[in-house]
Amino acid sequence: MRITIDRDRCIGAGQCVLAAPAVFTQDDDGLVTLLPGHEDAAGDPGVRDVPMSCPVQAVALADD
Repeated sequence: MRITIDRDRCIGAGQCVLAAPAVFTQDDDGLVTLLPGHEDAAGDPGVRDVPMSCPVQAVALADD
């Protein structure tokens, strides 16, 4: 699974971090970013919930 983040669209709501805190974090500006080593996070059960929980759909998933 590939995770794509549109940081221009991100508004810093933090729903991605709540859904999958082992994969996502927020930077100093409050924008979503991946934690190191989680570019392929298919094993985290919360990751699949992130695109729907993001109010601006700034995170997309694609099956490789």
